[in-house]
Formats: sequence, C-alpha cells, structure tokens
Amino acid sequence: MQLKNFAKSNSLISKCFTRLLFLLSSFTVFAQMQPFELQDVRLLEGPFKNAQDVDMQYILELEPDRLLAPYLIDAGFPTKENRYGNWESIGLDGHIGGHYLSALAMMYASTGNEELKTRLDYMLSELERCQIKNGNGYVGGIPEGKVFWERIHNGDIDGSGFGLNNTWVPLYNIHKLFAGLIDAYRYAGSEKAKSIVIKLGDWFINLIEPLSHEQIQNILKTEHGGINESFADLYLITNDEKYLETAKKLTHESFLEPLLNEEDKLTGLHANTQIPKVIGYEKVAELTNNEALSEAVEFFWRNVALTRTVAFGGNSVAEHFNPIDDFSGMIKSNQGPETCNSYNMVRLSKSLFLDNNDLSYLNFYERTLYNHILSSQHPEKGGFVYFTPIRPNHYRVYSQPETSMWCCVGSGLENHTKYGELIYSHNENDVFVNLLIPSTLNWKEKGIELTQSTKFPYENQSEIVLDLKKKQTFSLNIRQPKWAENFEFLVNGEIQKIQEKPSSYITINRKWKSGDKIAVRFKTSTHLEHLPDGSNWVAFVDGPIVLAAKTSTEDLDGLFADDSRMGHATHGKYIPLDEAYALVGDEDSYLSKPKDIGKLHFSMDSLELQPFFEVHDARYQMYFQTYNAEEYKEKQAILKQQEMAAAALEAKTIDKVSCGEQQPEVGHLYEGEKSFSGYDEDKFWRSTRGYMSYQLLNKNQEGQYMDISALNDISLDAIDISVNGKPAEIISTKNKTIRIKLGNTELIAIKISSTNDRPTPRFYELRIVKS
Repeated sequence: MQLKNFAKSNSLISKCFTRLLFLLSSFTVFAQMQPFELQDVRLLEGPFKNAQDVDMQYILELEPDRLLAPYLIDAGFPTKENRYGNWESIGLDGHIGGHYLSALAMMYASTGNEELKTRLDYMLSELERCQIKNGNGYVGGIPEGKVFWERIHNGDIDGSGFGLNNTWVPLYNIHKLFAGLIDAYRYAGSEKAKSIVIKLGDWFINLIEPLSHEQIQNILKTEHGGINESFADLYLITNDEKYLETAKKLTHESFLEPLLNEEDKLTGLHANTQIPKVIGYEKVAELTNNEALSEAVEFFWRNVALTRTVAFGGNSVAEHFNPIDDFSGMIKSNQGPETCNSYNMVRLSKSLFLDNNDLSYLNFYERTLYNHILSSQHPEKGGFVYFTPIRPNHYRVYSQPETSMWCCVGSGLENHTKYGELIYSHNENDVFVNLLIPSTLNWKEKGIELTQSTKFPYENQSEIVLDLKKKQTFSLNIRQPKWAENFEFLVNGEIQKIQEKPSSYITINRKWKSGDKIAVRFKTSTHLEHLPDGSNWVAFVDGPIVLAAKTSTEDLDGLFADDSRMGHATHGKYIPLDEAYALVGDEDSYLSKPKDIGKLHFSMDSLELQPFFEVHDARYQMYFQTYNAEEYKEKQAILKQQEMAAAALEAKTIDKVSCGEQQPEVGHLYEGEKSFSGYDEDKFWRSTRGYMSYQLLNKNQEGQYMDISALNDISLDAIDISVNGKPAEIISTKNKTIRIKLGNTELIAIKISSTNDRPTPRFYELRIVKS
C-alpha cells in the first residue's frame, strides 16, 4: 500500500503524524483508512441501538462505590460501600472497575449521556485520591497489592499460567485499569485520567527496572492481558520513548517466536491470554515499522479466524484453543466459545483493517459482531454471556449486576458501547460505508452529514441521505460484502452502472448536494458452513447471519447467574447428542429443507430457524449433523453409546478438577510452588517440582474415592499425597490413575508434592466418585 510504504520510508513523519492523531483521540497510525470518533456516529432504531440502550441501563445499575472498594482498601481508606462479591472478592478485586471506566467513557462518547460523564469523573477522583495516598504512583485493587508488588520488585517470582506468586493474574487485573484510564482520556478527554495513568506507568517501569530479562519473561508466563498495548498507548500519549521501550520489553518471547516462524503452536493454549498480547504486538509493529512483527500478527489472525473460529465468530472450548482438526470437544462441551475472545478478536480485526485496508478483516469483524457480540447480551433483561455452547440442545447463562463479576461482564460492559466505531471510515476526503447499521454520521471537519436507514438483515437494502453544508465533490464508497448478490447502487433513484466486485467497495465520485439519496439493493442466500475440521456438522448461514432453532425451554438451571464461582457456566442437564435434529439424505438436499416464512425465519420440519442473535431464554441448536441414508443408523448408534458412557461417568462424579485449566483450578482454590502446566495428548495437565493443591467438595459425603489421573506412569516413590493434612490412603495405582480412599468429610483439601525436587507426573484430572 503506497501510504504504508511512505510511512516506512519516512519514520519521523510517520511518528509525528501518529502522535497528532492520538491527540485528536485516534489511536490509528498513518494509514489510508481512518475511523470516525464515536462522538461522530449515533445509532438509530434497530437491534444494535437496542443493545446499546440495554447495556447503558446495566452500566447505571452498577454502584461506583462498590467497584471502587478494592482500591480504597488497598490505599488504606475506609470503604463507602461494601465491595461486590463473586470474582471481585476472591482474587480479581478491582478488575471490573477498569472495564467500567472504559464502558463509561465509550458510552458517553456514543450517547452524550451526562450521567455517564458524572460517574466517570467521580471514579477518577477516587482513584486519584488512592494514588496520592499511596505516594508512589501506584493505584490498584489487587489483594495485598503492596506486599505482592514488593516481592516482584525484589525478584521473588514464581509464575505460571494463572498464578503469579499464588495471586490470580495480577498483571491482567491491573491492565484493565491501565486500559480504562487510557479510554477515559481517549474518549472522554479526561486530563485527570491521563495524569493518573502516566504516574501508574512510571510506577510500573520503576517496579520492573531491577529485574533481569529472564525474570520479566518469567512474569509474562502468567496471563497479563494487553499490558504491552497499554505502554504503546502511553508512548502515543506522551511521545516518551521509555514507554515504547517498556512495551517491547513486555513481549512474551516464548509465545511470539512460533508466530514469527509461522508455526502453529496455539492448540491447548488459553485463548484469551494470547489474543490481547497480539493486539499489543500489532500496535508496536506499526509504531516501529517492524515488518516481521506485523507478519507474525497477521499469521496469528489467519490461524484463529480461518481455522479455529466457528460460524458465529467465536473460538475456543473451555477457554482454550482446541485442535484445528478436531472440534468434537466443542460440540460436546457446555463451555463453548468465550465472549472475551471475540471481544479481543474484533479489536484486533479493526486494527488490521485500518492498517492494511483489507476487507477480509472487516468481513470477520461483521460476522462476529452480528452473531457473537450482539447475541451475548440479553436484549430485554440485560446480562452478559460468558460461554456460548454450540452443543445441540444446550443454552447460555446471563450475568446479573448484583451477582456476576466475570471477565466477560467486564468486556460485555464495553462491547455494546461502541457499535458506531466502524460503521463508517474515511481517508483524507472520502467516506466509506462499511456496515449496514441504521445510524447518522457527522463529519464536522468536512461539513458532511448523512443518515443511513436500513432494516438489514430483515430487508436487503439501505438508503443514505446526505446533508451537506455546501455542494462538494468526494467519493462515497459503499462496501459490497462477499455475501451480497445482485448488488445494485442507486443515486436519486437512478441505477448506476457498476462493476460488481464482492468483498470490495463500490465507488461513486461526483459533486454531491444536500438531499442526495443513495441506495443499495441486493439479495442474500442461505448456505451451509462446516465446522473448520471438515466434520459432518454444519450451520445454516444467510448472508452474514447465523441461523439457529429454539428447541426447548425446559431445565434452564442457572439461566440468570447466582454469585457462585462457576455461576457463568450452565448447570442444567445435557441432552444426548444422538437426540439432536440431524440432516439425513444427499448433501444437495440439505438446503431445500428450510422453508422461508419471512423476516429471516425458516421452517424446517418441527423446528424454526431464526437469526441466532434473536435466540434467548431457550435451549437451541446451531449446528446439525449430516448423514447419508446408509450411514445414519450406524453412526447414530455409535454416538448414542458414547453419550451413555459419558453420562454414566458424570452420574457417579461428585466433583472434579481439570488440571491446568484456569476456571476449574481457580474454582478449586489451586495453589502451588514450582508448578507448571501444559497440553499434550489432547489433555491439559499440571506437574510440580514443589507442590500443587486443590480444594474439592464431597457433597453429602457421597464420594468414596478420589481418582488422580496422569498422562505418564506413576511412581509413588517420588511424590507425597495428603488429604486434609494427613497422608492419603492409597488404594491402587493402575492405568496411570491413583485411587484414594476418602474419609467422612465434605471438604477435601488435597496436596501433591514432589519429594526429590524433580517434576511429578503430568496430572490431568482429580475426580471424586461414588464408586
């Protein structure tokens, strides 16, 4: 791209221009395509405006003083209100407060609602008060934060996937505050936020200054969000090179190296640990004109977007990247793609689109926005979704303001504040219409206003009316998506001669006047999309809209979450997969089954397909298994046998821990020293040269045994196992599984230790069973 090459050959000009753009509240670097500010775009009636309104109500239901409580506690101030429970009081204290700053700032920019600005200013005043009290630039809500950070500063570091010195992802936590403060400056123009975040950044630089390269890399083993991106942003705010150098210093090298070599090492990794790192790499790459880093970012995006993402835009199972050649785990699980992953993939796609002017990124952005992001909030009652299962006949859980403080609540607060960010974009003179979302645009600098009226996806057309200060010549560029067929472009009712180029822009350059009307008309068709592994599971997709069927409203246990540690996951029964609706016949016949009944609804035998973003308060089916007539009975019999075996195991299970996975481990109070985790043989595992411990619940003392399973052979000579502080009563060690006899107690505290400072076996599961 000419402008990109120009920037690379004129780095000083590029950097100066970049800094100027930030001062104008734009984070994008010198490139042909630029976004409009959220203040320039207003949503009009439609699903996205409804989602924005419902989100604002949720934002206003949250209590600022409760979100601020962890920060006041850490600074030594009395709290004004009790802090929230759930994740906000079991280790991730304060993380929602950072997200809340971002949500307030972006929703204020998108709506102009003054109550949001009042709350934002209050939050910032209280954070400033805490920062002044701390006296060193630090402000945070991390439990025992001063003691924790002093240990890090002194080089006392024991890092693993989700615990740093047995503290739950502290850098991830404080990154949310960094990001919130930066957003408060960017979107709401708060000089106070700028002052706080600069002092916080300086504190962090001093914190890690004594540490060696190896010690910093050890810290980065633990999930750390996009802390590298925050320091790149601080460089853009201040023009001070020390922040850019810190951003580069916070590069997790063991993760980046395979990307630089275009090697796929993602399977088994915790997905949302990785995506924010790459957002930071993308920003650093653009700021430093690092082509190799840019290519690594693009390789990562292609890998996730094209080989690991299912039809509605989500990725991961139980928070981790599954094998690209086997999505059966996602089909079976109640913990399907995580909303935070899509939140971050949308952010990455936006940056890549703006920097490369490549519509493939926008195609992904659109698909994910309509199907995952829009569907992740209850459209009437409010509440955000953590996991979106693709398991047939399963359902989702929604958060509640008083009970739910998950990561996907934090990103959920933000998701629905910024729908206007990429509906339109521009270069120096021209307007680009990227998305068919009813809205207005006010490009004040050019005296161009426009209103887009559309009922898409329910109607395949859109009309744009111009309101200009004066007649002027510019190009209006309207995206023709790859899914739009028979695309027509009309100006003031006259069809224009255009050359259809799906997944490109249709450009009309002329002297426009106020009142000019531009319309597009097109057709869409329904097609089938297989899972990325090529298996016989398919989804119905019409244009960019994924269709699904409500199947039942029975046994929606925990539909609106309580305050339990795993309240974000479903607790209702699994419907056997062999009972799901299947497509039987020749492949060519599958698309003839749905019958159009209007408004993107289709009847299909006893089911009714509809846009997935409309499906709420119900079990649903998004993916359908396909068979020819000959194989149907045989394959269904095998599937039924598998489902019966899985159900039998779960029926006799009282509690279990999947070792090496974040949520099961945190939920079972994992602690450890010299412990590490990984993924091999399609299983997560944990091993230790020190100790690893968990707490499980033997409800009603029904469980008689605990089975501890490993990937490799077990020798009891080099390990010690205790239960509730006493030596475990080991019954057997066969089939790479240790069976322990349990006593008459409900709380089971189990500790596995290495006795020779060598790694223990790779344990992948602890399971309490009845027999």
